[in-house]
Amino acid sequence: MSNMAGPLFSVIVPTYQRPEQLAGFCLPALAGMHYPREKFEVIIVDDGSARPPTEIVDRFKERLDIRLVIQSNQGPAVARNRGAASSAGTYLAFTDDDCAPHADWLRQLETALERNARRAVGGRTVNVLSGNGYSAASQLLVDYLYGYYLERPGRGLFFTSNNLAIAAEQFHGVGRFDENFQLGGEDRELCVRLAHLGFDLHYEPRAVVYHAHRLSAASFIRQHFKYGRGAARFHRAVSLQNRKSVRVEPISFYLDLMRYPFTQPAASRKRLLCFLLLVSQAVNALGFFYEKLIARWRRRGFAS
Repeated sequence: MSNMAGPLFSVIVPTYQRPEQLAGFCLPALAGMHYPREKFEVIIVDDGSARPPTEIVDRFKERLDIRLVIQSNQGPAVARNRGAASSAGTYLAFTDDDCAPHADWLRQLETALERNARRAVGGRTVNVLSGNGYSAASQLLVDYLYGYYLERPGRGLFFTSNNLAIAAEQFHGVGRFDENFQLGGEDRELCVRLAHLGFDLHYEPRAVVYHAHRLSAASFIRQHFKYGRGAARFHRAVSLQNRKSVRVEPISFYLDLMRYPFTQPAASRKRLLCFLLLVSQAVNALGFFYEKLIARWRRRGFAS
């Protein structure tokens, strides 16, 4: 598939209050792509930062076909959709402002996408902050989920939106990211919706993105509490779409998760990672049930 009137790829990067990561990590990597400059554009969508990264984007205009779109703060799902609506590419490739795609990223995505028009491709994300246990644990959880669902077709495979690509026509045709997901989970919901519509969800481990999301104890807990709330909204949305409840994973899923750090030769401080994975699941559960409680209150008129 090709688009003679424009670039082959539109790379969409939502950003919010992270100019250092955008300027020092993400954009230099995109400028260093081993990929013809005329074949891709970069769309930065600022999601209501106090100071939009206009100067940063201008700095890269000699090295990239890049432009900035500015919106009020509405969350990453809205920002990604806004970027997609402004794009000219045949394919959309999504990443984040704290991510640095490998120089071969777009070439690997192109190869995978051109094999099947009704396909979404997820790549491999690598945590580069190995000394930060919270960041390492968060990425280890994603790695575990990918492996778990890849081994169980039909159980809900999904790809995170910091390394995801799909044909623009197909993305718009299925309804884009659900903008009701402002707490996370919009990527999971999109992938489940695509699978339900018969799309091929293809994992391409050679399409690598390096991730530098620095977390503290407090931000780690906030992140996984938010993920729990997003998971509750995901379960509710999928139940409404498919008229059946999302299956809860068996106890073996959680037992294997606790063992997972010890199966990874590259993982250091395995006991710490095991503990942090346990914490992530406990906090996730709190967020999940908190969101369900809030939804029940809203239905009864106790909350706005």
